[in-house]
Amino acid sequence: MSKTYSPKKGEVERKWFVVDASGVPLGRLSTQIARVLIGKHKPQYATHMDSGDFVVVLNADKVVLTGRKQGQKTYYSHTGRPGSLRTETADELLQRKPELLVERAVKGMLPKNRLGRQQFTKLKVYAGGEHPHAAQQPVALDLGVV
Repeated sequence: MSKTYSPKKGEVERKWFVVDASGVPLGRLSTQIARVLIGKHKPQYATHMDSGDFVVVLNADKVVLTGRKQGQKTYYSHTGRPGSLRTETADELLQRKPELLVERAVKGMLPKNRLGRQQFTKLKVYAGGEHPHAAQQPVALDLGVV
């Protein structure tokens, strides 16, 4: 009788990937990024632990929203005080802080618990083409393969 394999915390090897978001639809980009953050691309994937890799997203200001989502998709934020509900379209958010647009899309695809918050910390998003993670030697992530 064979036993089910469960990876240990020390056995997980973390890699760094870099993704260029210019011209890529936001939904397709965020699903692939969430898959890598969760670790589903690895053979030792386990649902109960964080086995994912780090992802660096570049050119978040050049991400594409299909259809009429750019002007119609609305993001809400609330401070908790009465009357402080703020609404913002995707176009306004893309102009003000494009990193937040990608982060919110990916965060919505991660688990809504402690594990999802831990996986979300491995996402690094930058509006331009430069990043400070060159020492980690990130590998380019092909969005069609993963």
